[in-house]
Amino acid sequence: MAVSANRLELLQIADAVAREKSIDRMIVIEAMEEAIQRAAKARYGAETEVKAEINPRTGELRLWRLLEVVERVEEYGRQISLKEAIGKNSAAKLGDYVTEPLPPIEFGRIAAQSAKQVIVQKVRDAERDRMYEEYADRVGEIVNGSVKRVEYGNVIVDLGRGEAIIRRDELIPREQFRYGDRVRAYIYDVRREQRGPQIFLSRTHPQFMAKLFAQEVPEIYDGIITIRSIARDPGSRAKIAVTSSDSSIDPVGACVGMRGSRVQAVVGELQGEKIDIIPWTNNIADLVVSALQPADVAKVVLDEQAERVEVVVPDEQLSLAIGRRGQNVRLASQLLGWDIDILTEQEESERRQKEFTERSALFMDALDVDEMVAQLLASEGFSSIEELAYVDLSEIASIGGFDEETAGEIQNRATEYLDARERELDEERQKLGVEDALYDIPGLSAAMLVALGKDDIKTVEDFAGCVADDLIGWSERKDGETKRYDGTLSAYPLSREEAEDMIMAARLKAGWITEDDLPQAEEAQGEEAEAEIAG
Repeated sequence: MAVSANRLELLQIADAVAREKSIDRMIVIEAMEEAIQRAAKARYGAETEVKAEINPRTGELRLWRLLEVVERVEEYGRQISLKEAIGKNSAAKLGDYVTEPLPPIEFGRIAAQSAKQVIVQKVRDAERDRMYEEYADRVGEIVNGSVKRVEYGNVIVDLGRGEAIIRRDELIPREQFRYGDRVRAYIYDVRREQRGPQIFLSRTHPQFMAKLFAQEVPEIYDGIITIRSIARDPGSRAKIAVTSSDSSIDPVGACVGMRGSRVQAVVGELQGEKIDIIPWTNNIADLVVSALQPADVAKVVLDEQAERVEVVVPDEQLSLAIGRRGQNVRLASQLLGWDIDILTEQEESERRQKEFTERSALFMDALDVDEMVAQLLASEGFSSIEELAYVDLSEIASIGGFDEETAGEIQNRATEYLDARERELDEERQKLGVEDALYDIPGLSAAMLVALGKDDIKTVEDFAGCVADDLIGWSERKDGETKRYDGTLSAYPLSREEAEDMIMAARLKAGWITEDDLPQAEEAQGEEAEAEIAG
């Protein structure tokens, strides 16, 4: 192929490639120019700086050699003296470039192959850039395409103006696709990749179900009904919580549709995945009861700090509440974002009896009272020696069979027990090497100082270097399961706010901050804790 070949042919090729790949025509022409430049350098020598230019209107091709204007020539293929440059161009000065026209060249087999590779790579890069720019803003949408091929279980989808992939783990279990099948999926990520598809699709993502409902339920599309939470076991079962901003519209009924027509359309797309639709409420207890349907719930106990729910169900309802392989309770936990523990009424009764026995034994041992008195205290709801020591005397005296003298004696014994325990703990603290100055931090007890000493936190500076999570622990949620990590003081009833106040007091005592710095320091500590949680 000669450079002087049919000029229109070059433009026709550029137009055809640009149309086929949906990219700018000038990108193809620039790729051709670069390919010709490389071939010309191979022909005239690698030291020669060559510039090629194709006229985008006429297809005319020109080749030049670029020469840098210098005072003294050292590289004859790249440089030209100022005197010679002025002879060619009177306006030339040092640092400029002058051009010399080069004759057309013939492409040999190797040069033509090299040029082809350059053009193909440039066009491919342009096509990938165009695809990324087009789909980067479409994350969160549902797209339709046809199966182009299946590789190792991954489905490559032709979207018309791009190519996407549904990885094997993003397909619904037991789902099979063949070449040419139509497929609908959710765009969950678009990122620049050197090779392979850049658009990542999913059919298992919870938002895929949300978008399908938005297509089938006009009230969701219009924003009247909101999907607050979704939990899926793809291909098997799902739970979805919905709420309505219009009190006259039933959110559950609207999602189900006339004779189930709307929900069945979604079920059909998801290969028969059964969907439980429940009304959302801000009352966690009511939400738990709805989420565990069809099981009946007898009792719900919330631990808001740990985001844990304890649910008591009738004995015969246990298997129904848990579901096959724990599916029902797992989906309910994902829907709420809380951990759920399920007990039968018999198990709860046995646990209460065990706790009652342990409390009674504690009171008998610590207060030196008989079993009847200890059981009376436990049955009245007292759970610790501290409660008996610091509660109003009248509360103990109001117990049937007790008078003020008996109540006073019980409270005195509780106080003496705690004082003795405090002395023992203080001796242990001193043996651990925990300094006395930590007592000045409000809220820290001897028992807490012993726990700190065992964790090698022995000075005010050590304590000031902690964050709240170090003291009270933290939770991490992954794959619908919450894992709890204990802190140094997790065994004590300490809230995050109390832990942060203690740390601020330690930093103030250590001289790290001043009274004026307290608001900013508290804000910075909050950001630090958020960063640790995110990490």
